[in-house]
Amino acid sequence: MKLEIKNVTKKFKSKTAVNNFSMVVEHGQCVGLIGPNGAGKSTLIKIISDILYADKGEVLLDGKKISNMKREIGYLPQYPDFFHWMTAKETLFFMGQLSGISKEKLIDEVPAILTKVGLINEQNEKVQTFSGGMKQRLGIAQTLLHKPSFIVMDEPVSALDPIGRREVLNLIQEIKHDTTILLSTHILGDAEEICERFVIMKQGKKIEDTTINKLITNNQESVVHLEIASSDLKWVELIEKLPYVKNVELIGKRAKVRLDNVQLNKNRLLRDALESNIDIVKFEVGSSDTLEEIFLKMVVSV
Repeated sequence: MKLEIKNVTKKFKSKTAVNNFSMVVEHGQCVGLIGPNGAGKSTLIKIISDILYADKGEVLLDGKKISNMKREIGYLPQYPDFFHWMTAKETLFFMGQLSGISKEKLIDEVPAILTKVGLINEQNEKVQTFSGGMKQRLGIAQTLLHKPSFIVMDEPVSALDPIGRREVLNLIQEIKHDTTILLSTHILGDAEEICERFVIMKQGKKIEDTTINKLITNNQESVVHLEIASSDLKWVELIEKLPYVKNVELIGKRAKVRLDNVQLNKNRLLRDALESNIDIVKFEVGSSDTLEEIFLKMVVSV
C-alpha cells in the first residue's frame, strides 16, 4: 500500500500543529517520522489514521481517500487502552468482533497472533497483570488482527523500560517484512534500528526526508578524535593556536579537533603530540558528529 500525504495542515485555535506537510511512503517501506515532543507527529499520525480531520490537504492510501481505506490500516497508539478485567484472549476476541471478524475465524486467528507477539502462554491472564511491554505487544496483536496492509505506530516504545522496549523493537523488526509501516518517535536510535528512511519534523513542518547514510554524509566533516592523559590536558589548549587547527572541543580527557585539511594535517598534529611527549590513549580520524548530535542540531536550532 502506498501512502501519499499532500499539503496537510491542521490548526488548533491559534496553534498550527501540522503545517503544509507532504510525504510519500512506498509499498513495503518502514519509515520513521521523527522529531522532538511537540513537533506535530502525533497529530499527523491521527490524521493519517483518520482519527482527526485535516483543515487542508488530503491523505491517500493506494490512491483512495484514507477514510475509504480504514480496513487496510492498523493503528497502534502510544498508550493502548484495554479493559483490564479482560484476559488477553478475551481482548482480541472482543476487538476482532468489533472489527467485523467472525467468531469462527477468530478461533484460529487469535492463538496465531498471540503466538506471533509472544503472549500465547499469557492468553488467559488478565490485562491488569501485564507489564508495559506486554500491553504494547498486545496492542500490536490487536493492530495486526485484521491483517492490515499499512500500519501506523505512535511512539510505540517511548514509555517502556529497557526490557519492554527491546521486546517491542524485536517484534516490529519481524512484522515490518510483511507490511508497510510508518512509525513516529522522538528516540532517534529506535528509528535508526528499524527504519530505512527518516522524515524529520519540526514545528509541524518537514525539514528533512532522508536515509541514515545520506544524513550523516550531508552533515559531517572529518575530525581527529583524541584521548590523552589528564596530566597533558594543557597541551590541548596550546594546539588550538596552531595555524592548521580550526577549533577544539574538549570533554574530560577527550578532544574533537577540527583541522583545515584532515588528510594533510593529521600527521602534523600527531607529530606535535609525540614531540611534546603527550601520553596518547586514542588518536583516530572519524566523523565530527554522531547521528544524535546531527539530529539535535537540526531540531534545536532556531
